[in-house]
Parts: sequence; C-alpha cells; structure tokens
Amino acid sequence: MRTFFIISLACLTLCSFSQERSIETFLSDSAMIHASFSLCLADANNGEVVMEYNSGKSLIPASIMKLITSAAAIELLGPQYTFKTIIGYTGSLNKRSGRLTGNIVIQGGGDPALGSKYFSDHYQDFLSGWVTDIKKLGIRKIDGRVITDDSYYDFLPVPAKWLWEDAGNYYGAGAFGFSVFDNTYEIHFKTLYDSSQLVITEIVPYECRYEFSNWLVAAGTSDEGYVFAAPYSTNGWLAGTIPVNMEDFVLKASIADPPRLIAKMMNEKLEAAGITVSENPTTIRLEQKSLSEEVVRIAETISPPLADIIEVLNHESVNLYAEHLIKELGKVYKNIGSTAAGVEVVKGFLQDAGIKTDGMFIEDGSGLSPLNAINTGELVNLLFYMRNRGKYFPEYFSSLPDAGKEGTLKNYFMDPVFESRLKTKSGSMTRVRSYAGYFTTVSGKNMIFSVIINNYTGPSKNIISGIEEIIKEIILSK
Repeated sequence: MRTFFIISLACLTLCSFSQERSIETFLSDSAMIHASFSLCLADANNGEVVMEYNSGKSLIPASIMKLITSAAAIELLGPQYTFKTIIGYTGSLNKRSGRLTGNIVIQGGGDPALGSKYFSDHYQDFLSGWVTDIKKLGIRKIDGRVITDDSYYDFLPVPAKWLWEDAGNYYGAGAFGFSVFDNTYEIHFKTLYDSSQLVITEIVPYECRYEFSNWLVAAGTSDEGYVFAAPYSTNGWLAGTIPVNMEDFVLKASIADPPRLIAKMMNEKLEAAGITVSENPTTIRLEQKSLSEEVVRIAETISPPLADIIEVLNHESVNLYAEHLIKELGKVYKNIGSTAAGVEVVKGFLQDAGIKTDGMFIEDGSGLSPLNAINTGELVNLLFYMRNRGKYFPEYFSSLPDAGKEGTLKNYFMDPVFESRLKTKSGSMTRVRSYAGYFTTVSGKNMIFSVIINNYTGPSKNIISGIEEIIKEIILSK
C-alpha cells in the first residue's frame, strides 16, 4: 500500500506569496516561452506535497534518471555487492617445461570500474598483477592465445535509443561484459593558429589507435569536437571544433571494443615478461563460440563495493556505471544481461515501492537517451520511499553530491544558504536541465524536491540561476 499520495494539479500549489512570485518570474522569462516545466516539493517526513506544478507531466529527465537506477541497484543488490573478473587458462599445463597448450582466458563479470581513474588505488596495475600470477605457475610459453570472455552481458553495449552523436564519445561509452578504463581513451592534439594544422600527438592507450577520417577544425576557445564511431568498429571520423593554439588538447572518446583491447594489452604484457604467445589475441564474440573447456582459475580481481561505485556514479554522473547496473539487475534477476531485462527489473522495483510507472518511459539506466521520460511527482515519491522505507538510505543519501562542493555540483548552488543543506543529483543535455534530491530549511524542515525543464532557449546559466533562486527562497521561508 502507498503511504503517501501526490494529487496532480493543473495549477501551481504554493506555500508562500514570495515563492509564487519567484516562480512566476522564472516562468515569464523569455527563455521559458516554449519550455515545459515540472516541479514537485514534498515534506520528507510524511510525503505531503507543499508545492507542485505539472508534477504528473512526463518530461525528459537527463541524468536524474540515475536516481532511479541507483535506487533499484542498491536496494536489490545491496551496498556490499561486488563484481568479479577471473583470470584462468584452458588446456593442459606442463609444469616441467612451462608450456601451456591452451589459452589464457580473461572472464569478464560486468565490473564497471575495472581500471577506472576513480578507483586507481583499488586496482593499481591490475594487468601486471595478472601477469605475475601467471608467471607464478611457471608458464613460459603459450601454445594458444589470450581470449577475453565478454559473454557475461549481451553483445549490444549501447542502448538502441541513444543518439549517434553520443555513442563515440566518452560519455556515450557502452556497457560490455568486460569493460575497462571507464571504456574511455584519449586523443591528444596540438592545435596551431592555422585551423588546418591539427596534429595528433598521442593516443592513450596507444592500442586504441583506429582509422579516422578527420574533419575536425581548430577554432575558438570551446570544445565542440565529436568522435563518431560504432561499438566494435575499427574506423570512424572526427568532426566539429576544438580550441585553437593548444599545446595539448585532449578529446576523450569511447573505446569501441574493450574486450579486444584488454586481450591485446594482456598479450603485450605477457610477451614483455618473456612469455611467448603463439596466436593472436581475440574475444569470445569474435570467435563466435563459447568456451567448451573448463577454465582453471589463476586469479580474480574484485571490484569496490556497490555503495562506492554508486557514490561515484551520482557524484560524477558516470553514464557507463548506470548502464552496467541496469544490465546487472537483468543478469541477477532474469539471467539476461541486457538493458531491456534490466528495465523490467527496475519497473518491478518501482511498482513494489508503490511508484506509478505508467508515466515513466525508461530506455536506459543513465538518462542519456532523449526518449526517456519521467515525472517529478513520482520521482519525489521514490525519494520519499528511499528515505523512509529503503533498507540502505544512508548509502543512497551519501551518494548525492553536496551543493557547491562535489562532483557535478562543484560550481553550482554556491550561495552559503545551500551549504550543508542541499544534496541533489543534477541532469543536463541539450535544452534539458533537471535536479532532484533532499534539502533542509533554515527552520529544520526536511524536504524532497524534483524539477525538470525541457526545451528552454538561451544560455543554461539563466535557467540554473532561476532554479537556485526558487530553492533558496523555500529554504529561507520554511
């Protein structure tokens, strides 16, 4: 049974004249003439709605979709849940000669954070560690190859409803059965005054060097450069503009085939350590067959606990982590590591929590798809559920960044009134701005809020300032 309700109103329900004026001023701004606006504010203790506007209207949420994915993940999997990557071998090992007649196998287990810059202390140099473990067995020659088993999830890393513009860039990295280095690589440029002189100075990791057609231009001071490349591809193109007169400008792109990349890197590490490998590295997907032989375990690498991964997910708004988590939910609860299966699990979680899902259209876990749509009323209901009935609310709450201090909020909500009062997830994409989370008023009242704006015009800073002013007035007046 639901213990709280939101009554959808066509008009604005307000708690003070000053807040009415601030919202009227915001909505009358020229940037909002063609925009859709939705707001819901509720008492965090009893769920009573104290302010709303179009709270039942389904709008594109952008990254506040991650609040739904991370809530489902931490409640259904638990904060101590971990992912496991296994290193092993198939075939027979002659310990006297050090000859392995078989393959070195890297079995992916859906770890979203392996080799991540956010967890560098946790993983350290994991590849060298794997090689050390292999050498400890006395292996000196491999009559076979390095194979990455990337079959833990499906072979459709990018959700079908993502934009082509996004998929080749770091924030559009897909979720593979084996992911590594945040599925991101760097293209370093030296740009000169002449826009035709774009020099690629370095690619990191260098194994990610692909064939690119280059229509990238150096102009101005902002980064408008894009990489267009599909998952598993070995070519693509660069387009747009990057800043001129830069000694080292970095364009970050998504790794097209992380399982194949790690097989190549592992092969090179083995060769450098004096272990010869007779055949070229590959993946299960490329072999188009599953492993038929038993894998003898050599070592395993375990991820940080889920609570730590979700903290990075919501602080830094990492799309990749959200896409991994939604696939993991599908894998654990339906034995299908796909986005579609994960969406079913998430919707089931919401319904069990008393959240209406008929106005929610969930296409991914991160909010990157412009075909996602949710409403602020039900998102507030979810945040109320997590606070009052969730098993792991402390971990969930701590995953939200503090206003003006952390992650995506580091440069926003800087007014002292927000300090130690506001924890919220932000969302942004073209013509979309959104926020949802928790705050405490000066009088000590705990509140939950969500706001989504679609199709505004003009600079986003004006929209953000308007939202900040509305929340500030509520904090000061309640």
